Amino acid sequence: MHVALTGATGFLGLRLLRRLLGTHRSVTVLAHAGSGDALHRITRFFEVTGAPEAYLADLPDRLRVVETELERPGLGLSSRAFQELADSLGTIWHSAGSINLEGDLPALRRTNVEGTRHVLELAAAGRARPVVHHVSTAFVAGRRREGVAYEDELDDAYGFENAYERSKYEAETLIHAWSREHRRPVVVLRPSILVTDLPPHPELPSHPLQVIGRILRDARRTTGTQSPGAGSPDGRPRFRLVGQPHGRLNLMPVEQAADVMVRLAGRTPSGGVDTYHVVHDRDVPVPTITTLLEQLADLSVELVAMAPDDPSALEALVDFYPGLTAYLTHRRRLDDTRVRALFGSSVASERVDLDYLWSGLVPGGPVPGGPLPTGVIPSAARYA
Repeated sequence: MHVALTGATGFLGLRLLRRLLGTHRSVTVLAHAGSGDALHRITRFFEVTGAPEAYLADLPDRLRVVETELERPGLGLSSRAFQELADSLGTIWHSAGSINLEGDLPALRRTNVEGTRHVLELAAAGRARPVVHHVSTAFVAGRRREGVAYEDELDDAYGFENAYERSKYEAETLIHAWSREHRRPVVVLRPSILVTDLPPHPELPSHPLQVIGRILRDARRTTGTQSPGAGSPDGRPRFRLVGQPHGRLNLMPVEQAADVMVRLAGRTPSGGVDTYHVVHDRDVPVPTITTLLEQLADLSVELVAMAPDDPSALEALVDFYPGLTAYLTHRRRLDDTRVRALFGSSVASERVDLDYLWSGLVPGGPVPGGPLPTGVIPSAARYA
């Protein structure tokens, strides 16, 4: 059964590709047309993460790259090429999408909603009736900040923190309608915030916390020294951040998320839409995140209940990036009863703490509480 994967050069997609190559002899990579040499970027990922020479040499024979445009009907292919691609597939993994938390809704819809629509059209056209595995996000739960978000829930009653969440919600509603219309199964996989302890590398995709650290450091450089009286007792600039001291965030190691997703894909689908939360069984306290931000940008972070009326230049500048702070007020829990029932409570066994997060953000820097291991490849980085 031949498998295709969108988003194969992304942060999660590269890990999914590694796992799929462990269960399939070959994979078709549906790469974004004009984005560069997908095979080269994939090969570099495997090189950086320690793949054996023989594995690397075999990649060109195991990967078929097809350049597509998800935003266009027919994926931007000719009618003949589209049909030939559709008929060659037994499984389609849809991992591509925009995760821009500050993006505007029309642009996000073009990628996340219309892109999903066109992948579903590919699945509908295939003679083998390929099963679709759609990577969504646990944050389709939206602005629900308390209680429990369940896997079967999909509504917009709470609103959304940003346009990204809404676009992913709309993509899921599209999937449910398609599944009912065509009487076809779809597996929806909802990861939480994905992170890694693999040190950053200029040729590898960054994860969300890297972007946040970069925003804070850029904001500090732009604003310069804080005004008199705005500093903290330790001399660092004070940064007031709206957040909940007793809040928590679910952060999932990306390597383990990919492993769980591919294991779930090995199960026989029910025939409708099967939705799974791919999350860690232990949330990370918000104070751990703020400590991380303090060390990344040399700030003194103070959690406050409301945005200050007298923001400093730094606080005002960072306020332009609402995706940075919205999640620090969350206290909800993401239910993963289905995954626990299938695989037990230890699907995410790696502890995500300050040391883990620091290792994935600062190359060669000292980890809070200990030295940074060099040349260490996460245990999930295995090659078949």
